[in-house]
Amino acid sequence: MCVRYRYDEQRQKRLKTGELIVGETDWLPPASEKQHDSVVSLRVAAFEREVREQVKRAGGVWKPERRVWELRYDQVVLLGLEERIVAAQSI
Repeated sequence: MCVRYRYDEQRQKRLKTGELIVGETDWLPPASEKQHDSVVSLRVAAFEREVREQVKRAGGVWKPERRVWELRYDQVVLLGLEERIVAAQSI
């Protein structure tokens, strides 16, 4: 629970409000909010050799412990692979 205070200057009152979290889902920010030089994780299936080679040529690094490729975001955009970005908490 999150408690916040609001102030009503006209009535000279301090109001205490409460906020409850009633649900949670995964969410990725829109692509425009990512920094171009930030590193993101990508999901590429083992049988997708051509995609894997593209990622490697662009500087991608395989992370076997998480089973993802890591690549700079600007390179991901250049290759058109934004839909393959994996949120950090879902790895």
